[in-house]
Amino acid sequence: MTPTPLPPDPVDFTDVQGLVRFGYKRMTRARYALLQIKNPEAARAWLRAAPVTNAVALDPPPTRALHVAFTAPGLRALGVAESVIAGFSHAFQGGMAQEHRARELGDIASNAPECWHWGGPGREPHLVVMFFAEPEYFDALLQSQTGDTWQQAFGVAYWLETENLDGIEPFGFHDGSSQPHIDWEQQRQPTGIQYDYSNVVALGEFLLGYRNEYGRITDRPLLEPDAANRKLLPAVDAPEKKDLGRNGTYLVIRQLEQDVRAFWQFVHRQSQGNAGEAQGLAAAMVGRTRAGDPLVPLQSQPIPGVGPDPEQIRKNQFTFEQDPAGARCPFGAHVRRANPRNTDFPVHRPNLIKKLLTLLGFGPRGFRDDLMSSVRFHRILRRGREYGCELTPEDALSPAPPDDPKRGMHFICLNANLTRQFEFVQNAWIASTKFSGLIGESDPLLGNRQPIPGCPHTRHFTLQRDGELRRRVPELPQFVTVRGGAYFFLPSLRALRYIADAGET
Repeated sequence: MTPTPLPPDPVDFTDVQGLVRFGYKRMTRARYALLQIKNPEAARAWLRAAPVTNAVALDPPPTRALHVAFTAPGLRALGVAESVIAGFSHAFQGGMAQEHRARELGDIASNAPECWHWGGPGREPHLVVMFFAEPEYFDALLQSQTGDTWQQAFGVAYWLETENLDGIEPFGFHDGSSQPHIDWEQQRQPTGIQYDYSNVVALGEFLLGYRNEYGRITDRPLLEPDAANRKLLPAVDAPEKKDLGRNGTYLVIRQLEQDVRAFWQFVHRQSQGNAGEAQGLAAAMVGRTRAGDPLVPLQSQPIPGVGPDPEQIRKNQFTFEQDPAGARCPFGAHVRRANPRNTDFPVHRPNLIKKLLTLLGFGPRGFRDDLMSSVRFHRILRRGREYGCELTPEDALSPAPPDDPKRGMHFICLNANLTRQFEFVQNAWIASTKFSGLIGESDPLLGNRQPIPGCPHTRHFTLQRDGELRRRVPELPQFVTVRGGAYFFLPSLRALRYIADAGET
């Protein structure tokens, strides 16, 4: 049954944590504290006083920001009732390190939670506090929030440090080229078929309490009204109840250690030392040039949600329709896996007969048209930061010194449905050896290269070519290792106050 369209429900940006709306590019210093609660009363006092940044747009923009998010064990440690926690998603309650979930995410062998620096079994943090600031303001922000009450309240399980690499991720490629455009104004009603790829995504995909791409509101904790939750907003779909999730979302953090030397040394070996060919192979594995340009032609027609910034047009005004054979951008390239840029139908605006045939499962245009779920149901909003010092591709060809520092990415994303968004992308597209009809390979950057039942070889990467035999690049090493991870609930500011008061008698 088609959901009944609702009029736009204006967002109260004073209630939304600013991380959902802003990436804080000007705040080039950031540090994340993974904390254990050792004194709940002191923790509640710190949370009540914390200057958590909201999503109101300011001119000039703020110079510093602070954000707080909780794991399920963290909510318990603060005294949130089990009946309330039961309203959160099963993925959030179980945690990223749960055995079956780790297998689905590809967190096995050296990626297994048992090997993580943090977040593994028995080492899941209770909360994360995220500090952002322009360089000259960072130390003052940190000092102002980590005083006596902080020391009494928390034990620091791990600090996640970051580095400003000017928008370049450790392998040397421009990072953050593609982000969904959130429909904050809720101008479109996501209830029907979408014939053309669009970068505009329903607000409810990233913020709980609003319509998602199915035209429905994602499940979240709905509470019977009482004195403790009287300041929470009512639920749109159940006005008689209070909505703990509204204006909040789920936050995913994964620490991904990148072996930059192994990556560039591998592509140079495969290219017999030809620097130009090595750059080409690296770009094919990523799906973009190092400058962030796509390997496929730009479209002449605008894509909704892209632009008008010339750089964004240059980097995102494309789909893969003009590369049906994968000759320009390989089917297994990282950017294809992370965002296949497809639509609900394999042909644009089919006539009635073609539409009926497609709905019945007949007559697809090509073999791969039926192999991927529509992208609009699986977008994530990325907020990651790099760590470790820069290592150029040229310097990466030298042997590593004994004190070679670790480099990588603190992958951070926001989504309203952990299973359908982050976990689907990671399992069905990134880690899958069957993505787009491929066999024997996973993501060339993020793949763990481990054999799985029915697929003993996962260490290849295939380069398709127009009218020629494809080239298979064999024996890819594992370039990225998971060093930690957890699922968090990023509450609204109203919900944060409720959580801070939950354990009071």
